Amino acid sequence: MTAKPSTLIMDTLLSWPDVTAHPHRFGGMEFRLGRREIGHIHGDYLVDIPFPTQIRNELVAAGQAWAHHLLPDSGWVSYYIEQPEDVDQAIALLRRSYEVALEQVRLRQRVSGSPDKV
Repeated sequence: MTAKPSTLIMDTLLSWPDVTAHPHRFGGMEFRLGRREIGHIHGDYLVDIPFPTQIRNELVAAGQAWAHHLLPDSGWVSYYIEQPEDVDQAIALLRRSYEVALEQVRLRQRVSGSPDKV
């Protein structure tokens, strides 16, 4: 039996350094790097992911994700899981969000001179 998409995504994200899972305020599960959300999943069918607007525009233009289903003019994207192979793309998008967040944390630490902690 194949694991559910939400289980595969959660197991993968929680294997990344400093990622934690929390209930999302609109249902589902939210994943964070420190206090920064890197995305959330609603059930086994929808992942919402924040990006800087430029990256969001690139992803939407390339057909790799869709404008957020409720906030289409924001930096958020939505990705619908319709087939088992969509899980890999959802994880890849979440990984990109994680890397963006990690770089922002590191930049903030360099500017502030604070120790290397997420």
